[in-house]
Amino acid sequence: MVFIDAGHGGKDPGAIGLSGIKEKEITLKAARELEQLLTASGKVRVVLSRDGDIYHKLRHRISLARAEKADVFISLHADAAHNKKAKGVSVFTLSDTASDKEAERLASRENKADLIGGPDLATTDPDIGSALLSMFQRESMNQSSVLAAHILQEFEGLPTPRRGHRFAGFAVLKSPDVPSVLIEMGFLTNKADERNLKKSTYRRDLMQRLTRAVLRYLETSNLPALEKAPS
Repeated sequence: MVFIDAGHGGKDPGAIGLSGIKEKEITLKAARELEQLLTASGKVRVVLSRDGDIYHKLRHRISLARAEKADVFISLHADAAHNKKAKGVSVFTLSDTASDKEAERLASRENKADLIGGPDLATTDPDIGSALLSMFQRESMNQSSVLAAHILQEFEGLPTPRRGHRFAGFAVLKSPDVPSVLIEMGFLTNKADERNLKKSTYRRDLMQRLTRAVLRYLETSNLPALEKAPS
């Protein structure tokens, strides 16, 4: 089961492109395209966090994925930067320590999305302190890194630079038992990246590469053999 999270939505537009296009629009288009490709493989079941212009808190996205017993969580985003020359695609996995200052800044900005909807005291972290929970989290982080490696391998040859496997404390990646990656598909503040992300042909190529990476990861993981998707 693959859970696809289209970043932002509703009252949270995300990054705004040079042409005025909103990140939430690009991520939803990409999520729908990825859903079609994965479903067409006949090997997985796919669920979207949103299939419309809907706002979800970050932790609710995690809860939805866990309720669906997801084997993989993929969060799709598009970046923005003051430097208009910044471009490229990045694959992020969870870490308490950011791999670089830009990753730290990005995670901080993304994590503030929950503030748009006001406080949600019911979802504050409980003080579990469980060794078992920590074990699951470590294994999930390890598997997330394996998935990231598959994705970056497939992204080789894209017309935008691969910025590599990076780490940061993204709240949306904090499921303790679901391998999770966040993909920044490009910079909407860069002319070339924005132009590409607005093209259905470019997004489809990107999502085809992502589909191959996800299927290869699932086929080589410890999950039951992929033969036929459950109805």
